[in-house]
Amino acid sequence: MHLPIEGATDSQLHYLRTFADSKAIIAKATSAKRVVVVGASFIGLEVAASLRVRGILVDVVAPENQPLERIMGAEVGIFIRKLHEAHGVSFHLGETVSRVNGRAVTLTGGTKLEADFIVLGVGVRPSLTLAEQAGLAVNRGIEVNEYMETSVAGIFAAGDAARWPDPRTGERIRVEHWVVAERQGQVAAKNILGGREKFDAVPFFWSQHYDVAINYVGHAEKWDAIDIDGSLDARDCSLVYKKDGRTLAIATMSRDLRSLQAEAVMEAEIKSPKRDVA
Repeated sequence: MHLPIEGATDSQLHYLRTFADSKAIIAKATSAKRVVVVGASFIGLEVAASLRVRGILVDVVAPENQPLERIMGAEVGIFIRKLHEAHGVSFHLGETVSRVNGRAVTLTGGTKLEADFIVLGVGVRPSLTLAEQAGLAVNRGIEVNEYMETSVAGIFAAGDAARWPDPRTGERIRVEHWVVAERQGQVAAKNILGGREKFDAVPFFWSQHYDVAINYVGHAEKWDAIDIDGSLDARDCSLVYKKDGRTLAIATMSRDLRSLQAEAVMEAEIKSPKRDVA
């Protein structure tokens, strides 16, 4: 999905969805002095960090109150914002880009910024047109069963567009991270070749911001409690996302062993549903 921005030319707007997109941004960055990044989730923030490492001034514009708040909670959001600010990123939260006039970028709140180009880390939607035309069941993604098979026998789907039943919760989920897509593709390929293997891997991803890496295992679209052990500011902690007392996901910084242990327990829980991550 491409977003229309009043006054902006195609050459000013960049997305990061393909390898070619990344090469185009790198090429533009060689002569850029200042860039506006729209979006404060993973794509936007990782682009911002990459540009800052190259010495480019970066303004991040996003409608959220805090970066990553919807995905990882306000505590992580505040830490990530401070981390990026310490590296020179300027945030303009609670608004978005209204219009562009040459190098002048006007925000919805009236603030004017300058930019050599704009990176849009928003507007991503699963591509469902082909699935709809083929008569496959879709619901915010292509619905598949535990074997990655769609509603039409013999047709499989994997990756960002696939929505499958989470064996830990029974709810259908869709995850936009490449480790999940890679593992799903392997299972789908085996089943296309006649196998009958269930996809029961626990979702996992990591996100790198300068010298800080966040590992995340499990899946929590909603939670009612976050138990924090350690210190975010010290970059040594684990955050346990819970709903109704049950652990759904764990995020860690500088605690790789804890992350691996959590993944192992979650995998065991799938095979023995009465267990929970301690």
